[in-house]
Amino acid sequence: MNRNIYSVARLLSLFVSLLFGCQASDVPPYPPSELIDDMSFDWSTHIRLAPGSDNWPVTWADDGHQYTTWGDGGGFGGTDSDGRVSLGVGRVEGTPESYAGYNIWGGKGSETTALLNGKSYGIISISGVLYMWVSPGSDAQGYEEARLYTSPDHGATWLPANWAFEKRQGLVNPTFCQFGRDYAGSGDDYAYIYANHIKDSSELKVQKPGEIALLRVPITSLTSQQEYEYFAGFDSDKIPEWTKIIDERQPVFSDPRGVGWNTSVSYNAGLKRYFLITEHSKSAEANMGIFDALEPWGPWSTVYYGKFGNDTDIPKNTFFYNFSNKWMSHDGLKFVLIFTGVGINDSWNTVSGKFSLLRQSSD
Repeated sequence: MNRNIYSVARLLSLFVSLLFGCQASDVPPYPPSELIDDMSFDWSTHIRLAPGSDNWPVTWADDGHQYTTWGDGGGFGGTDSDGRVSLGVGRVEGTPESYAGYNIWGGKGSETTALLNGKSYGIISISGVLYMWVSPGSDAQGYEEARLYTSPDHGATWLPANWAFEKRQGLVNPTFCQFGRDYAGSGDDYAYIYANHIKDSSELKVQKPGEIALLRVPITSLTSQQEYEYFAGFDSDKIPEWTKIIDERQPVFSDPRGVGWNTSVSYNAGLKRYFLITEHSKSAEANMGIFDALEPWGPWSTVYYGKFGNDTDIPKNTFFYNFSNKWMSHDGLKFVLIFTGVGINDSWNTVSGKFSLLRQSSD
């Protein structure tokens, strides 16, 4: 977005807000990225699998494969009714041009039987162990709690933690920040977790005004609730402060037009940037916002804020997006986006794309 156009649009948005008590819907909450000038997709690379199964958070594990979860479908090779489970776990093997998905836990022809109802929007591999955040179901039920499950055998079996984030604490659908293979390339010894603030728990919908919390925990203590810390704002030197009291947390990201009930965050090692993707305005209408930052806590800038899709085989009804760290080019410019939605996009989807830079990254 042109910087001068952005400034004029921002002033217009503030005028509209003051005059009518509302916000213009096309103005992002943060200024344009100082690194990325544009983003484009090669729609000829689009691949669609697993019709009827949605969500698809993804992580890159120690064995070189990617692991993912889906909801309400048969997973890879299945349909909305064939092999349908409430929550399944799959493995993706191969390159962006030639890959295959396999059902590990639930779904059609799965290697093991799924024994749990629920949904997940966050999965990570650390030291060969998979961790997955699980909410108990869809719609309003998805707000009741978020519990961490652990798998020591790449998704074949899962063990629940004896605690959960509860609805009264105001967090929904936690997601892990993704780094390299098996969490390689992380900046420290913490796992970073983002969770959207509940503002309206009547159904799964964009939460307005939008706020996202940031949590961290030592990677050796993911299952210990007492080890979790919560972002509590910045001190006078702009250094992030942390608290172990959950009610003292402050949002690390805000958007008056709302944030989705799900979010994804990943670190692009080539560009040395964290990328956050979430919805705004209204869910399942392809209202995609992509933001970048030098640190997990920001400050954020806007890479893209608008509609996603191509009006042909990708209708504008998507709601969840993930960058695949395994399929990212070494320089970080070429990427693969995994996305899902409703209708025909109620499925696993990938498309290749690339960033164009304003300048060469030297940070």
